[in-house]
Amino acid sequence: MTTGLQIALLGGALLAGGIVLLAWRLIPAQPDLADVLRRNSPEGVKEQAAADTAAAAGEGFAERLGVWALRRFPTRVWGRTPTKELALLRIPLHRYYGEKVVFALVGLLFPSLLSYFLAVSGIQVPVAIPLLGSLGLAAGLFFLPDLNARDDARKARQEFSRALGAYSDLVALERLGGAGARQAMELAAEIGDSWVFRRLSEELSRSRWNGKAPWDALHALSDELGLPELAELADVMRLSKEGSQVYTQLRARSEGLRSARLSEELSSANSASERLSIPIGLLAVMFVVIMITPSMLNLMGGL
Repeated sequence: MTTGLQIALLGGALLAGGIVLLAWRLIPAQPDLADVLRRNSPEGVKEQAAADTAAAAGEGFAERLGVWALRRFPTRVWGRTPTKELALLRIPLHRYYGEKVVFALVGLLFPSLLSYFLAVSGIQVPVAIPLLGSLGLAAGLFFLPDLNARDDARKARQEFSRALGAYSDLVALERLGGAGARQAMELAAEIGDSWVFRRLSEELSRSRWNGKAPWDALHALSDELGLPELAELADVMRLSKEGSQVYTQLRARSEGLRSARLSEELSSANSASERLSIPIGLLAVMFVVIMITPSMLNLMGGL
């Protein structure tokens, strides 16, 4: 049974939390200089414009909640944002923030709802258990989108590296056929239909219209997405502008990418084989124990 003391403690905690939130809202805060500069930087203005566009387009609940959180909360509340991972996956920042808030709310409410259903069923749970469980689960689920973004970005980078080897071969063949550096890069990007080739084609087309060299555009894309292999390809194509024959270098680069991917896949396969040997060994031990147990019992009974 819930005692009067527990009700009083819960009511006092809610009242104190309300007073703290009201004071936090009304007292003028000292703005974080780094946060202010980031919000007024070109990247911050672009993020805010994307959030306003999403709000005007009437996106889902998580996106609208992310727009609200983006406007209300300072950057330090979110911790380290995986900016490169989100850019690689093309996840808007307001959607990412919205997912974090939704996950935190789910973690905050689930233990309380569970304790309520247990109380209805006649099982009394101390107030501290759902309270601490809500805070712990909310904190854990708050960082779950970070783990998901980093895991998805790792897989996307592996796919990008695999496709970049084929793209290097195509650029080398175009250069061997007499195409110029920009033309070879653009024609090679139009051949593939995967998201990697489409991303390269978009960046090269954008560089044509803004007057930027294609290798500089790929360098900027490499820095934005965290893809060092793409920066190396851009350096090789920059040499072609200076009259260097890059066919051999491009083919060697593609071979190096394929060899690196093969080594990673072999290492992954070896790790999987080692993990598989553990349950097989345990199964063998259990089989031996089952086989010798009757004999041991008979021997002990005879003694």
